Amino acid sequence: MTRKTVRIAMNGVTGRMGYRQHLVRSLLALRDQGGLDLGDGTVLWPEPVLVGRREHALRALAERHGLSEENISTDLDAVLADDSIDIYFDAQVTSAREEALKKAITAGKHIYTEKPTATGLDGALDLARLAKDAGIKSGVVQDKIFLPGLLKLKRLIDGGFFGKILSVRGEFGYWVFEGDWQEAQRPSWNYRSEDGGGIVVDMFPHWEYVLHELFGRVASVQAHITTHIPQRWDESGKPYDATADDSAYGIFELDGGAVAQINSSWAVRVNRDELVEFQVDGTEGSAVAGLRNCRVQHRSATPKPVWNPDIPATYSFRDQWQEVPDNAEFDNGFKAQWELFLKHVYADAPYHWDLLAGARGVQLAELGLKASAEGRRIDVPEITL
Repeated sequence: MTRKTVRIAMNGVTGRMGYRQHLVRSLLALRDQGGLDLGDGTVLWPEPVLVGRREHALRALAERHGLSEENISTDLDAVLADDSIDIYFDAQVTSAREEALKKAITAGKHIYTEKPTATGLDGALDLARLAKDAGIKSGVVQDKIFLPGLLKLKRLIDGGFFGKILSVRGEFGYWVFEGDWQEAQRPSWNYRSEDGGGIVVDMFPHWEYVLHELFGRVASVQAHITTHIPQRWDESGKPYDATADDSAYGIFELDGGAVAQINSSWAVRVNRDELVEFQVDGTEGSAVAGLRNCRVQHRSATPKPVWNPDIPATYSFRDQWQEVPDNAEFDNGFKAQWELFLKHVYADAPYHWDLLAGARGVQLAELGLKASAEGRRIDVPEITL
């Protein structure tokens, strides 16, 4: 076996997602397993180069995980000028991402990035064009489709379980504390539109690729988008106006005629088995999939409910569903996509979750906001480079 060291600039790893999912549970986890075997006698050994504004925070991360102090920097331009670095990864706040990605593309680095890739569709398409013209490879994080629950759902779809799919209903969200009497679980910038916050720009890109990959392209969107909690308290305990939306209620028409309804809210208390669940109803069967679990009810085993509000139900509707077995070992979804992207870069393996795919998510968020503001349904045109 030949070990090939791959130096990856990671910008934004002091944040929760960049640190937990991308650094610790993805690249460091790959190191813990001995690297990534490409199947041709080569093992990739990821070497993270931590980039950010706060040197003391980067230094603390490097010490915690036994990384060299030479692999931390507060100078992005210097890091991008380093020819030993092949890949640039971005998990910064959305408002800072587009400029950094442009710099990385200009420097000839392959791109792997969180979403949304830009604050607007024009910027997202510009990034995709720049990457294509530069001949570099790109990837956008689309972690939800690598979760065990949705992998089981994909297995059902591929096996023809549903027959004709009629509808998809999604529920996502939880109560994010306002920050006054209990600390908020999300950074305050998420609730300021001027800083790139808002649940639509955060979650509609997720729903675009989930719907696109599993059920079909989104053909139209209509939505009601609002800010239920108008005032919150930031990390220093100071009150601020929440200028970004915290809840969105969307209806998406898909190619083929199926309809998806997805509610997204940071102002809802959870009364479901998981923080996100999708119910899929088809002519031959239905399923409810969450982050990890998936339950089904086939046509042949569907009970015949009768509406009678005068007597209490003597049975549990949930008990009438069957759990879908794992039938496989599921790795961390972020790590699984990192592996696919690294194989794409270094072994030319197939990969289609690129910056153009990321632009579709930005497009859906932009059109969702417009549909809500104008109170109408809006067609979603296909985008190409």
